[in-house]
Amino acid sequence: MSATTKAVRPPWMEKPKPVTSVAKGIALAVVVALVIVPFLVVISTSLASNEEVTANGGWVLWPTDPTLRAYDQIFAGGIVGHALLVSAGVTIVGTLASMLCTVTLAYALSRPGVYGGKPVLLVVLFTFLFPPGMIPAFLLVDGIGLKDNYLSIIAPFLISVFNLVVLRGFFQSIPDELYEAARLDGAGDWRILWSVVLPLSKAALAVVGLFYAVSYWNAWFYSSIYLESDHWPLQQVLRTYVIGGAQLADSSAADASQVAAPQTLQMAVLVTATVPILIVYPFLQRYFTKGVLTGAIKS
Repeated sequence: MSATTKAVRPPWMEKPKPVTSVAKGIALAVVVALVIVPFLVVISTSLASNEEVTANGGWVLWPTDPTLRAYDQIFAGGIVGHALLVSAGVTIVGTLASMLCTVTLAYALSRPGVYGGKPVLLVVLFTFLFPPGMIPAFLLVDGIGLKDNYLSIIAPFLISVFNLVVLRGFFQSIPDELYEAARLDGAGDWRILWSVVLPLSKAALAVVGLFYAVSYWNAWFYSSIYLESDHWPLQQVLRTYVIGGAQLADSSAADASQVAAPQTLQMAVLVTATVPILIVYPFLQRYFTKGVLTGAIKS
């Protein structure tokens, strides 16, 4: 082969043709529109007036006269406000408790020579492969007196096997020299965990913590089984009033013109249930991305 022969590069390394660039731009714009438009419709409908909702057939893309009437009514009724506090409390307490239990157990199982480590790991993995059924879980929760108790939607889900395995693998990837150096300085296991392991595992902890927070925040199925309606979290209230079509506001004591449309009330509850996670996620995004990439390249 001649030295002057031009090397053949793969197609993806070549400069795209103008037609290809235009097609990619159009495809990207369509995808972005498909993602953004539903969110915009939800927010706009929650802020629209009754006349706009009626004129547009129940959904509004851009309100000309935005109002917070729907939000005032859902929080004035007390149901959504109480459910929001329940969801926030369950999410905060559940996430902290789950992180505490998962981190400590993952650290113990990641250390070689721990007494009973392998049997405990096998038991944990067994629960992942063969999860308990709904009826045995209900009988257990009812038998230990957790029925209609907020612990019923926290305690049975305290440790996620997937999150435990992720943290265990991350702790095992920390060089053994760091553990040995800490022990030479007289540090015990708790000191090593707090001063060595946790500072090096911020990305993994952020990912696992976000997984736990989202799962607790979005939990609705077991709350409908274990909790009475006056103790429901926000997601169960959202499902009941949006999908079930129950009334969010009592219009019997008010002028009908001053009561927001059902679609507006439903979308206001949906926005209330979605915004907290959207607020928290940007602060954890850089850790989330780093944790995912780190987990992908570590063996």
